[in-house]
Amino acid sequence: MSDDTKPEGSAPAPAAKPAAAPRPPAAPIPDLAGKTTSIASAGGAAAAKPAVKAATRDADDTSPLLNRRAWMALAWGTFSAASAAALAATGRFMFPNVLNEPPQQFKAGFPNEYGMGVDERWKEKFGIWLVRVPDDIEQHASGFYALFTICTHLGCTPNFLSAENKFKCPCHGSGYRLTGVNFEGPAPRPLERARVSLSDDGQILVDKGRKFQYELGQWKDPDSFLKA
Repeated sequence: MSDDTKPEGSAPAPAAKPAAAPRPPAAPIPDLAGKTTSIASAGGAAAAKPAVKAATRDADDTSPLLNRRAWMALAWGTFSAASAAALAATGRFMFPNVLNEPPQQFKAGFPNEYGMGVDERWKEKFGIWLVRVPDDIEQHASGFYALFTICTHLGCTPNFLSAENKFKCPCHGSGYRLTGVNFEGPAPRPLERARVSLSDDGQILVDKGRKFQYELGQWKDPDSFLKA
C-alpha cells in the first residue's frame, strides 16, 4: 500500500534504528604470576641502588674520597704506627750505646820493620803515627814515640807532609814539627803522645789508654818513648 492510500489521521511509522556495530572480542588476560613488568623492574633496580649506598656510607657522611669506616681505619693505623715508633724509641734508652771502636792497645810489629821518620800505616785504623827518630828532644836517645792524629785546636786530623817534614791540619792551618810540637796556626799546644813499649814477643805495643802532654812535662816519662 502506498502512502496515498494510508487513512487520514494515522501516525507516521517510526524510522528504523541502524544496527549497532559488533564489539571486538576481549583480549585474554595474561598470566602475570611470578612476573614483573619493566616498570616494576626499573623501579626495583632504582630502589636497590640507594640500599647498597646506604649499606656502605652513613647518611651524614659527606666525604668525597673515603667513607667514615675507611677514615677510622686510616686513623687507627696511623695511631698504631706512631705508638710503635714511640715505644721503640723509649726502649732504645733502656740499652747502652755500643760503639765499635778499635782497641786501646795494639801491636805494631817489630822495631826492625821501621825506618827513620813517620810511619802512617796505623793512622786510619788506630789514629796513631809511629815515629822513629835518632835523637828524641826529651829522652835524648834513639827510638820510637806514638803521636795521636788529633789536632789540639778543634780535633781535626792533620796530614803528614813529607816534603816539608811536618804535620799540617787541613781545617784551620795548624802546623806541627816532626816532634809533634806546634809552631804555626791556632793550635794551642803540641800533639799528644801515647804509651809505647815492647810486648813479650818483642813487638812494639802501643797503649792509647795513656796520654802524655808536652806542656805538662810528661814527655820525660819513660813510658812515652821506646828506646831502640
